[in-house]
Amino acid sequence: MDQFPRPSRRGFLAGTALGSLALAAPALARGAPPARRWPDVAAPKHPRVPQVIEQLGRRRTDPYAWMKYVPEAGVRSPDTLPPPVAGLLKAENDYARAMLAPLRPLQDELLDRMLARAGGGVSPPPLPRDGWEYSAPVPPGALHPVHVRRREGRPPETLLDEAERARGQAYYRSTDHQPSPDHRHFAWAEDVIGNDRHRIVVRDTRHGTTRVLVEGDAYGYGALAFSPSSQWLFWIWRDRHNRPTRLYRTSVEDGDTHLVYEEHDPAIFMSLRRTAANGYVALTLSGPEVAEVRLIPAAAETSPPRVVVPRSAGLRYEIDEWDGSLVALTDRGGAFDRKIERLDPETFEARETLVPHRPGQPIVAMVPFRSALVRLERVDGLHTVAMLRPDGSERSLAFDDPAYALALPAGQDYNAPQAMIVHQSPRSPRRWIRIDLERGTREEVRREAVAGFDPDDYEVERVFAPAPDGERVPVTILSRKGTPRDGSAPLLLYGYGAYGVSSDPEFSVPATVLVDRGWRYAIAHVRGGGELGRRWFLGGRRFHKRNSFTDFIACAQHLAREGYCSPGRVVAHGLSAGGLLVGASMNMAPDLWGGVIAKVPFVDMLNTMSDADHPLVPLFRPDWGDPLADPAAYDYIASISPYENVRRAAYPPLLCTAGLKDDRVAYWEPAKLVAQVRHLSTSSEPSLLLTDMHAGHQGSGDIRSHFSEMALFWAFAACCLGRDPAR
Repeated sequence: MDQFPRPSRRGFLAGTALGSLALAAPALARGAPPARRWPDVAAPKHPRVPQVIEQLGRRRTDPYAWMKYVPEAGVRSPDTLPPPVAGLLKAENDYARAMLAPLRPLQDELLDRMLARAGGGVSPPPLPRDGWEYSAPVPPGALHPVHVRRREGRPPETLLDEAERARGQAYYRSTDHQPSPDHRHFAWAEDVIGNDRHRIVVRDTRHGTTRVLVEGDAYGYGALAFSPSSQWLFWIWRDRHNRPTRLYRTSVEDGDTHLVYEEHDPAIFMSLRRTAANGYVALTLSGPEVAEVRLIPAAAETSPPRVVVPRSAGLRYEIDEWDGSLVALTDRGGAFDRKIERLDPETFEARETLVPHRPGQPIVAMVPFRSALVRLERVDGLHTVAMLRPDGSERSLAFDDPAYALALPAGQDYNAPQAMIVHQSPRSPRRWIRIDLERGTREEVRREAVAGFDPDDYEVERVFAPAPDGERVPVTILSRKGTPRDGSAPLLLYGYGAYGVSSDPEFSVPATVLVDRGWRYAIAHVRGGGELGRRWFLGGRRFHKRNSFTDFIACAQHLAREGYCSPGRVVAHGLSAGGLLVGASMNMAPDLWGGVIAKVPFVDMLNTMSDADHPLVPLFRPDWGDPLADPAAYDYIASISPYENVRRAAYPPLLCTAGLKDDRVAYWEPAKLVAQVRHLSTSSEPSLLLTDMHAGHQGSGDIRSHFSEMALFWAFAACCLGRDPAR
């Protein structure tokens, strides 16, 4: 289960005991016979303690319910775990280390290749704002970015050195970096615990001092914003259930803090930002089927926020400002793939439709500039950028790649005559392209440096797999040129398919390192995601969720029929709600997969959705159903939940990961799945659980941590198929 916005995929092994794991079987030449290479180590056997659960007239037995531990107060930590749980996690980590130890040479080699390929540093071009240029390059050989700013005639100024802030911390991740409108202060949120509870830090550039403005319990990820005057910092607080529920206003000068708004509906999520032309602070209250925006105007920063359109079931909208009025990106009036309306800034009434609803052409985002309203949308599932000028004329930009992704970086200057976009594809590293908003011309400003990488050595394909009900499911495939189409190549298939979140075909250093070894890397754009608009999302949601799983299976089968791989030589990979996808697909077709990798997987679906105290359950009931109140939802969830549907069958090798401090998908979800698979599987393949005792849903935010985890996954995949293809 994920929380909006979708979290980063960074890893978690570096700097922990698990970081010393290595994953590498001896490299075998192409064509060598498959052979399993797992050590002969006895797996842990955990007690099965039947707990009978009666719910809505239904009765189920959970033999591993005892694995769940929720502290009465504070955060789970290795020092406070009950002995049975501490013993469980230690036994599983010890077993995983022993089983994966022979893979160390390959993991180390893969990690070295990833680090070398990315070793030139990542340095996005600076974004100009009021004469300043802000950027966050990762210096060559470094693991964390350094946030800096420049102004003509002045030396560069370091605002935040993340490596320095991370020094001595077992866990460190920062987010929401931003300057104040007057450019005197620079703020960010940082998590030094691993549980998504942030403190907020502010640097005073005039005096060169850095201080913690909010000590803790703040929420990052789009949850802090300076006021237009720069005098206040608005920020969102998390309650004991880790839900964002309060908006505070804190004086940047003296720390004086005031409660601005409190939300009492646990099914509502909060986010915060300043509008493009610096006219408002916008608090967005939203759920999967509802939204409400409250505005605080620049002229009255201490006034109560004013509601634009009261929340109403089935109405979703976002607010910004452009061309002297407010603009709403909304699904009002049945515009399920969204339209853009102009609103009166006083009455909030709709004046006109600026961009009409186009079914199947969803509007992903809008970014206002003075001279154009720029929007990111999808046509046939692929991104395009469109620019609407105040006179009503419009230009669109698209790219010829079979599959690619575009992005509009945050923090662009409303008054800038040009917009920056980022283009990438599985074979093309990120390119920053400047678009002239008047003429529509484009200029490549910078290209990501990737050492030892030639795009011409790779090919990207976009194919469509027929689903059982006739839908055509897009699949993006990355291969090295010349990889045979005779079924011999191993394939790693990634999928997510939830919350309308799209798995965009982005560039990935780990993916290129994998295909360099003869693999194919594919992304299954299954229903439940947003690649083909709202209809695609709804087709894999709630009582249609099974479509996500049958889509994923259909993608693997289609790729096998077409010679991209063969059955049994596909390794499935999913993250969080994508763990639900691969876990359910494993239950439905265990013989199709050569291995399954499930990172922090949402697999104990029925029990989690029956826990009203879970941070995300009230918010996401519209997506999954409510098994506490709806018998039909109970029965449907019970029929698809991976944990409840493990059966006696020959299961493939399974690797699950967890974070001890994870409140989104708790460690016991993969722990229970692994134990149940181990109990019922008729094969001798291992089921492994690795738990990071210092992290939550995300790993520590450095490059090495991310690459270390991916190297672990790739080496596990190689061992699953019995060989590491020739390089």
